[in-house]
Amino acid sequence: MSKFEVYLDEDGKYRFRLRARNGQIIAVSQGYKSEEGCIKGIQSVKENAPNARIVVLE
Repeated sequence: MSKFEVYLDEDGKYRFRLRARNGQIIAVSQGYKSEEGCIKGIQSVKENAPNARIVVLE
């Protein structure tokens, strides 16, 4: 099962990464000042991305 991981980066900011079922990191977030903000970012991705379009920029 894929999972979101919340962690502190080198600058002391909270980030999340999304890992695929095989353990590969497939997305990394921006830095957040608080853990709560980071978790809200995860919730936003989960709510807003299920039907997101794919746009190839050339």
